[in-house]
Amino acid sequence: MDKAIYTVRELAREYLELSNLDINRERLALHRKVNDLEMERPVVLLDELPWNQLNVDDQLTNVCTDPVLKDVETMLRRKIFQFKYFPGDMVLTPYVPVQKVIIRKNQLSIEEETLAHDGENNIIAHEYIDQLKTEEDLDKILLPVISYDEKTTMARYQRVGDVLGDILPVKLKGQDHYAVSTWDDISMYRGVTPLLMDLIDRPEVTHKMVRKLTDGYISALEQYEALGLFDNDPQSLHCTPIANSTLKPGSEDKITRKNVWGRGVAQILASASKAMRDEFDIMYMKETVGQCGLVYYGCCEPLDTMVDIVEKIPNIRKIGVTPWANPQVAAEAIGSKYVFSSKPNPASVAVDHLNEDNLRKELTTILAPCKANKCNVDITLKDISSANYNLDNIIRWEQIAMEMAKDF
Repeated sequence: MDKAIYTVRELAREYLELSNLDINRERLALHRKVNDLEMERPVVLLDELPWNQLNVDDQLTNVCTDPVLKDVETMLRRKIFQFKYFPGDMVLTPYVPVQKVIIRKNQLSIEEETLAHDGENNIIAHEYIDQLKTEEDLDKILLPVISYDEKTTMARYQRVGDVLGDILPVKLKGQDHYAVSTWDDISMYRGVTPLLMDLIDRPEVTHKMVRKLTDGYISALEQYEALGLFDNDPQSLHCTPIANSTLKPGSEDKITRKNVWGRGVAQILASASKAMRDEFDIMYMKETVGQCGLVYYGCCEPLDTMVDIVEKIPNIRKIGVTPWANPQVAAEAIGSKYVFSSKPNPASVAVDHLNEDNLRKELTTILAPCKANKCNVDITLKDISSANYNLDNIIRWEQIAMEMAKDF
């Protein structure tokens, strides 16, 4: 047997053994309770990791050159590694996912320049070129076309199944939530400075732009449904728990927007006022993610003083709370109505050695007001650009966060 094939098969055996441990079902139950607003204790997760800085004894070094098997090997190695060193409340599913190849064709492409990057890291500094300088340029924004590349998908599915199917089930995966990031799109089509200036100088043109992009997201949502691309076996909601008892699973041939989470963000509007977020994003989110069965809103933007406008979105269930938000203000506003989805500062691990006292203080400022206000909490360390090549920083962060979550 080829060495690469043998290696990935052995990884699959190890993964299967770990995925069958009872701890996975216990953790999944914790995820569900948080999202059902019946939390037993806060859930702790770690995601978006600097894998190039964490490779101990070549445990993350691939041997496969076949691109399909290399992707699977990477997934298996990273999941096993994390389960071993810093699992938090991660859940291993007892199968290998093969993602359906879904193509979204937008008539307007992104034009950018790369300013800086680490060749071994996928974190890149961009400068975007403004393609929508004039009102006439808005005619470039056309409705997207969604298609399913079944041929490529099934070729991948067959390849993975041929190698691993007798060890670990292989499962096709569709879209398990619907993400709308209108203002991320605008940031990439325009660049940051022009869009912020236009909020003040040309609000009517900005509304026309948001309207056209929103119509595109509505059209894409309808196409996802028509093509049967939604998935009723979700795994993760942008690094946070996704399991819940509210959403009906739907049938295999009829999974609609009402069976999945909607995910909305408007990160660049952290530089705008509350009234502007309401006018230029929340009102439009009602038409997109607000049509989904449950909604998670927020990413890197502070929303602690904006919960009253965020809750205008129908079916809102989870609100992001970033390091730039005031946890006390957020906890008082969120209470037990929604999930307090906390994102501690990832800069804490980008140092020579983790400052454990500072971490405990940071997590206390999050957990104490959450406890006082009966919040349902998930805590996710994400956006980790660097751990300063020190795996112990990540390990100790996880150990301390888990200790404090269990003592909640």
